[in-house]
Amino acid sequence: MTVADSIDVQGGILVAHDGSASADSALRTAASWAGAFKTHVTVVRAWSMTSAPRPDSWTAGYTPPLEDYEASTLAALEHDVSPVRELHPDVTITTTVVHGAAAGKLIEASPKVDLLVVGSRGLGGFKGLMLGSVSDQVVRYAQCRVAVDRGANPDETTA
Repeated sequence: MTVADSIDVQGGILVAHDGSASADSALRTAASWAGAFKTHVTVVRAWSMTSAPRPDSWTAGYTPPLEDYEASTLAALEHDVSPVRELHPDVTITTTVVHGAAAGKLIEASPKVDLLVVGSRGLGGFKGLMLGSVSDQVVRYAQCRVAVDRGANPDETTA
């Protein structure tokens, strides 16, 4: 088994998901649009050794193989996607994970999809400020339509 280093996708809507609330909002938006436009959604999570959840095979003094980190990342993504699948049972939602930098992998996959949806704020923190956010890079360089989901503003009040 080899670790995926590219996103295997053909058409439909590609959604980046890093586990953040902003990514959850982007996924909900993409699923709603997919239902309206009768297309499918592929949800992707990019990972590295430092961002992947610790695999069950991890023990002190033992570094599990990359495939174990990939599997734990996919399990975490499946957990995050399951509530949206329940809300949109009529939409085909698949998940995949890719080893590498999120922005680069999304841009690389962009010619193969109809729409790429990202959240406006992810889990990047200070590193994201220094390197440029994933959403900014995707908007600049993707070769397909891009939607940046801003989600609900928590400061807004409804009347």
